[in-house]
Amino acid sequence: MVKAACANSLWWLAGGPSYAAFTSALHAPDAAQERVLRTFLRKNSHTSFGREHGLPRVRTSEEFTRRVPIRNYDELRPWIDRIQRGEPQVLTNEPVTRLVPTSGSTAARKLIPYTASMHGELNSAISPWISDLYRSYPRALLGASYWSISPVSSAEFQPAEDSAVPIGFDDDAAYLGPFRKSLINAGMAVPPEVSQIASIEDWRYVSALLLLRRSDLSLVSVWHPSFFSLLLRVIQENWEQLLSEISRGACAVTGRLSPSVAASIKSRPNPRRAQELHGISPLRVDRLWPKLIVLSCWADGHAAAAAGELAQSLGSIVLQPKGLIATEGIISIPFAGCHPVAIRSHYLEFEEDSGRVLRASELRANHEYNVILTTGGGLWRYRLGDRIAVDALLGRTPSIRFVGKSVQVSDRMGEKLSDGFVASVFSKLFADERSRPAFAMLAPDVDGEGCRYTLYLSADAPDEICAKLDLLLSANPHYAYCRRLAQLSSPRFFRVSGDAFAEYSSRLMRAGKILGEIKPAGLSPLDDWSKHLSGQYESCGAR
Repeated sequence: MVKAACANSLWWLAGGPSYAAFTSALHAPDAAQERVLRTFLRKNSHTSFGREHGLPRVRTSEEFTRRVPIRNYDELRPWIDRIQRGEPQVLTNEPVTRLVPTSGSTAARKLIPYTASMHGELNSAISPWISDLYRSYPRALLGASYWSISPVSSAEFQPAEDSAVPIGFDDDAAYLGPFRKSLINAGMAVPPEVSQIASIEDWRYVSALLLLRRSDLSLVSVWHPSFFSLLLRVIQENWEQLLSEISRGACAVTGRLSPSVAASIKSRPNPRRAQELHGISPLRVDRLWPKLIVLSCWADGHAAAAAGELAQSLGSIVLQPKGLIATEGIISIPFAGCHPVAIRSHYLEFEEDSGRVLRASELRANHEYNVILTTGGGLWRYRLGDRIAVDALLGRTPSIRFVGKSVQVSDRMGEKLSDGFVASVFSKLFADERSRPAFAMLAPDVDGEGCRYTLYLSADAPDEICAKLDLLLSANPHYAYCRRLAQLSSPRFFRVSGDAFAEYSSRLMRAGKILGEIKPAGLSPLDDWSKHLSGQYESCGAR
């Protein structure tokens, strides 16, 4: 407990200068953003991208926006491909240390370049958030923390072709850079070695056991709320066994773990902790960990429902919604009860539906915008695809919340499937034109077994179509991650027997759509389509 408190206090103190600088910048967001842009131009103008766009001659933000068009990933990809092949000084003068995978809108994945400057930008946002969190909840300093550690995945992100640049993070804490990572690891309730456990069942069981051992757990930070909800389910389903192992200092799966992992989770018998837990219901999260003060997770957009369910089980524990944090960059952070734009990290622009592009200071309350960002990793005026709404002001800086993706996306558990990507999956799934059905749609469904995707077809299903669909969808790293963590179950098949498009249109018209605007879609973010389409569920490969 003393070790964790010291590490947390060091992190808090190290973030003090960033906290003060961010607090001051909130009152002059344009000046802060101009400084960020000037730094990017000074460091990266003399690159292949910079010379092609005349960046060495740019002196103002107005000149910058005239010379550099807004681009999506597919339009930036030729430069990123050059980085992947090992070419230097393409988008940045600094070496690209990693290419980090995330979901693509048309391709299975995007590779986002990271540099030392990019890590500095992330810390310029994370440090004020953590400092504010500990100032608001000082008792969280005193205990252990849990930052989501996912099972081994970096090898699975490696492409089939050679890459001169490493792909993927080593673990989730690496997102914060080496110094913050070391401080997090020093105060962690679950050691980083646990991420080496390949079996999802063993990883989840070990994580649940290690968390229950810690009576001093004071802070939890995860991405999607279902990540923690599934750990709570493991605790509930294995309650008596877990208490027995805490008492004996044992772990049921130790024999299946590598020696280094087994050594990292070794523990002395702790009958006192087991006895403390024995009289507690595993459904009472605030009593399992009486010192747990804050749980941070996504709580906007499609994560809102899952966050609401988790919050009901927390009792007195505060659920703090994360800001808008993407692989590409940090757009907003939790701070002083709001979620202000991270104005000291990246250069941010916001696009109205009319196409007009605004600075942060020009945003208006209760209006929605699409996010454009420029980063020290080499994304220049990059269309993120995220839509935000302004809900308040902090100083002169807008506080925002995530509304959803600006393209058709289904994102129940963090899988981020886009209509364009699903269309590419269908083209492979029905490569033979004779097998292409007149109606094919993928949509999420939630039932007693959890969340999964259903394939709705107006035709018989080819043999093993669900297994093939699952494999193709797993080319998206976020979908693969959710499947690996069992946040998503395997897909299933629904044979549509009626007039599929008429029934599809009827549902959308009842929701207010105009018939002339309705087009067939390969992906629907809506669930419960089995209640609106005639037909039945069939086993995959039914004839």
